[in-house]
Amino acid sequence: MLGLTQRGLIGIVLMIVGTAAFYPTLFPGTTLSVDLTAVAAAALLTLGTYLVGTDMDGRPV
Repeated sequence: MLGLTQRGLIGIVLMIVGTAAFYPTLFPGTTLSVDLTAVAAAALLTLGTYLVGTDMDGRPV
């Protein structure tokens, strides 16, 4: 699928979950738990982007 390995597909899923986890922060009056969810969402997006970006075989040209 899309020429990605399992590592790349996991990265895409992490990016989707991370993006969805940001939605509670759109509403005013967020609590500490929502703020911590935003931190976790940022970590998921970062990890997912890394996995997709490094999903290649061999040496990059």
